[in-house]
Amino acid sequence: MRRSAVSVALASALLAGPAAAAAELPASKGSLVIIGGALRPDNTAVWDRIVQLAGGKGARIAVFASASANPEKSGAALVERLNKYGANAFFVPVAVRLTGTDYQAAADDLELANAVRSAGGAYFAGGDQARITRALRRPDGTNTRVLDALWELYRRGGVIAGTSAGAAIMSSTMFGHPKPVLATLKLGLTDGEEITPGLGFIGDDVFVDQHLLVRGRFARMLPAMLQKGYKLGLGIDENTAMVVGPNRDVEVLGYKGALVVDLSAANARQGAFNVSNVRLSYLDNGDRFNISSQTFTPAPDKADGRLDPARPYYREPLFSADILGNSTVVDLMGKLIDSDQLDAIGLTLGSPHGVQPELGFEFKFSRTGESVGYMSATTEAYSVYNVRLDIRPIVVTRPLYQYK
Repeated sequence: MRRSAVSVALASALLAGPAAAAAELPASKGSLVIIGGALRPDNTAVWDRIVQLAGGKGARIAVFASASANPEKSGAALVERLNKYGANAFFVPVAVRLTGTDYQAAADDLELANAVRSAGGAYFAGGDQARITRALRRPDGTNTRVLDALWELYRRGGVIAGTSAGAAIMSSTMFGHPKPVLATLKLGLTDGEEITPGLGFIGDDVFVDQHLLVRGRFARMLPAMLQKGYKLGLGIDENTAMVVGPNRDVEVLGYKGALVVDLSAANARQGAFNVSNVRLSYLDNGDRFNISSQTFTPAPDKADGRLDPARPYYREPLFSADILGNSTVVDLMGKLIDSDQLDAIGLTLGSPHGVQPELGFEFKFSRTGESVGYMSATTEAYSVYNVRLDIRPIVVTRPLYQYK
């Protein structure tokens, strides 16, 4: 093991101040900052919140670049960035791809675990989430000392933040190396390969996914949640964060937003993917959702902007030929909640050279008595709560013929 890297990290970390003993941990948990990936250096709202939750200016934040293909480079960049926002961050040399080190020995190093335990927060970089779980769990599946230290940090009241792969590990089940979204709908998921155990900081009852709107990944959440028995899912988009507090209150912060996927009343059928009565909600910047009470609160700039169904803006049929396109699902939901239409239709079709080219899917979004929308008077952005979604397989006749 390259002792110099560990020693430097430990020397920096152990200058942080007094370590908190496990016996002193209060019952209340800390916070999570779950970032959908591609967090920009100038996204002040998210970076500032991480530092604030870790203890404010000078807060010690343990940086894990375990998911990265180049942990040293990624870790150094993140330490520098967090420090620019007022933190006193340090690199944790526990990574499968950190050259010259034994990651298993580092993950069970007592001094390194104590350094993590005494920090005010931890930050997980993006990359391959399987590298994080491999680095922080022993081959037999038990927790390493560093992972136990992370849990103690969190239970004590610290913050655990993560972007992309660092967001995926937040739930007890995460995507491993799945197929593309449409192929996942067609072929399903292999447990233990395409979906694997995460670290579960958010609890066992919530499924988390990331890069959500940009890559149309909301659709792949549904088969994963159904397969593993989840009733609630949270998906977060790029350059955006979900801040989850100790009372399980979720606040959306950043560039775009998040989707809440509710399967508590959903019905799935056998055969090609077919599910009805999914409840879908879009939370924009500043909106809140409480996991325990299942209640939504619009951002202050939308509080007086509840949409009146009697005064719709859109008055024409709503349709998209590519529902898995960049942010298409949110655009369609926003138009539906502010229209005179009862439903909106989206399709997804594959290449004629792809797997099962004749199989496509229809996504039907419907307004119900529980559907409600808000619009910001300043940004004209929508928040949309409790839209019904039904997905059914459709047959695509091949080849496609020219209209005459």
